[in-house]
Amino acid sequence: MWNQFFLLEEYTGSDYQYVGKLHSDQDRGDGSLKYILSGDGAGDLFIINENTGDIQATKRLDREEKPVYILRAQAINRKTGRPVEPESEFIIKIHDINDNEPIFTKEVYTATVPEMSDVGIIKTALLNMDRENREQYQVVIQAKDMGGQMGGLSGTTTVNITLTDVNDNPPRFPQSTYQFKTPESSPPGTPIGRIKASDADLGENAEIEYSITEGEGLDMFDVITDQETQEGIITVKKLLDFEKKKVYSLKVEASNPHVEPRFLYLGPFKDSATVKIMVEDVDEPPVFSKLAYILQIREDAQINTTIGSVTAQDPDAARNPVKYSVDRHTDMDRIFNIDSGNGSIFTSKLLDRETLLWHNITVIATEINNPKQSSRVPLYIKVLDVNDNPPEFAEFYETFVCEKAKADQLIQTLRAVDKDDPYSGHQFSFSLAPEAASVSNFTIQDNKDNTAGILTRKNGYSRHEMSTYLLPVVISDNDYPVQSSTGTVTVRVCACDHQGNMQSCHAEALVHPTGLSTGALVAILLCIVTLLVTVVLFAALRRQRKKEPLIISKEDIRDNIVSYNDEGGGEEDTQAFDIGTLRNPEAIEDSKLRRDIVPEALFLPRRTPAACDNTDVRDFINQRLKENDTDPTAPPYDSLATFAYEGTGSVADSLSSLESVTTDGDQDYEYLSDWGPRFKKLADMYGGVDSDKDS
Repeated sequence: MWNQFFLLEEYTGSDYQYVGKLHSDQDRGDGSLKYILSGDGAGDLFIINENTGDIQATKRLDREEKPVYILRAQAINRKTGRPVEPESEFIIKIHDINDNEPIFTKEVYTATVPEMSDVGIIKTALLNMDRENREQYQVVIQAKDMGGQMGGLSGTTTVNITLTDVNDNPPRFPQSTYQFKTPESSPPGTPIGRIKASDADLGENAEIEYSITEGEGLDMFDVITDQETQEGIITVKKLLDFEKKKVYSLKVEASNPHVEPRFLYLGPFKDSATVKIMVEDVDEPPVFSKLAYILQIREDAQINTTIGSVTAQDPDAARNPVKYSVDRHTDMDRIFNIDSGNGSIFTSKLLDRETLLWHNITVIATEINNPKQSSRVPLYIKVLDVNDNPPEFAEFYETFVCEKAKADQLIQTLRAVDKDDPYSGHQFSFSLAPEAASVSNFTIQDNKDNTAGILTRKNGYSRHEMSTYLLPVVISDNDYPVQSSTGTVTVRVCACDHQGNMQSCHAEALVHPTGLSTGALVAILLCIVTLLVTVVLFAALRRQRKKEPLIISKEDIRDNIVSYNDEGGGEEDTQAFDIGTLRNPEAIEDSKLRRDIVPEALFLPRRTPAACDNTDVRDFINQRLKENDTDPTAPPYDSLATFAYEGTGSVADSLSSLESVTTDGDQDYEYLSDWGPRFKKLADMYGGVDSDKDS
């Protein structure tokens, strides 16, 4: 049985370590057999003597790296190379020796132990260890193998122990009394001050809730907890009044919301402190006796009628006087006014309930000594109804009656409306006007329900005798004072079928829907046609009329004055001339004969060379002007005209400068004063020349 060998690890000898010997029954010791080795580490870690079968380990082995090696051995004939026995497998096991010290899986361990803990795997050496005194501890732990016997190996590690917090400390106020100030005008929710109780615990164990447990201002103030800073914030809960109470005293309590019952023996986990709040006086605006006022007045009230009054006073101790006014933005029409001293409201204009039922205005109360302090109050004024409007038809009534209508036949139902609003409701009565009641062909039947019916009084109507009836109907109300009005109902007589449906009426047969008769329309059309024909003929005659020459007589033109109605276009008239035509004489049309005189001879127009493009316009015009001045064929033609003397029959004689002397010194303008008021301005201008020169 050579299938298992044992070998110690970590061999330290200088020679190869002997493992064992393999031997075959066929080996006679004559050297004819040869032993060979294969498998794990064969030829490297393990070698075999091929003659004797001895196996040796060439290197130091480590069981922790590989504890078992599996190899195969075989004996073969040295000469033939054939195996003399089947291949056999064997195992080499490495025996363990204590060559490794204990090693911890972590270099440093961290552990947490609640303070005040009982015994455990790592025991506390002190009773009731307090995190608030010391939170961190460090422990070195050693591990030994071989049960701690001699020759065993050991390893160490470090354990960091942290004491976790428990709620074993109550909150404590650093002081027993706090004082704060706040103005009386502080609105609800205004923070007044902060208080804070300290707690040595951490996290939720240090959370604190604040509450007001007792005190004079229990309902006037509140306290809330700031979750970030764990502070208690004192806030205003209701409006304060310095005149009513100046100082408040509160008892505020701080407690832990999360308490562990096992530590209740340490005492109550809460603390309290006294908070004193002093209210500061503030100059306040006047205060009205009501939040809103509602007044009533009849719509027939006269101007300066008192409606009611409002009252306001200064809430401060000084009791400053108050004056009243109306906010005119709420009473743009100045319908109401107020007594600035006593707050009485009175009318300044007449009222009309039907125009506006409610008037919503604002009254202002202002301190006389400090106008900046003012307050407002809404004032609602209801206008009470008075029966001052007569009832009238709900709509315009125009109906018809058939020619073959029977007596007492209903042809129309009437309804009325009234702008007034009586307390007991509307009660209208209908009747024909007295002047028409006896002669009318119709009657009015009052239905006693604010409606009435128009009934026929006779049998049959003729539209040829009377095509339209106008019925005056009187509508009255039963309120005080009684109001009434008269409305007119138009009844047309029409032809109807057997069912009473209207077919045609006399008015429709003779009157166009627009209100004009057919004859009137025909006359208007004829007038329009005649006017159009006249306009066309007049235009045709004007086209055929020839223009008269400027001068009627060609024989004598001396005493004729030629007028031109055309006005020059000025410098903006771009159509007056063409500069291109001036520079290009070839574009000028052939000379045309004058219409006023006949030239004695006809001359061909002169051709002048075209000017260069860079020629100055002024030089070009001067050149052309000179050429035309010396050209006898260029118009205008010289002619002699004799005119009568100016100013004939005038006391001023001739005003022409042709007969005037050449020097100003020879002129005598005193005669201008004798010409009358029309020449007074000239006399003032020239008559005073000498005096001006003398001065």
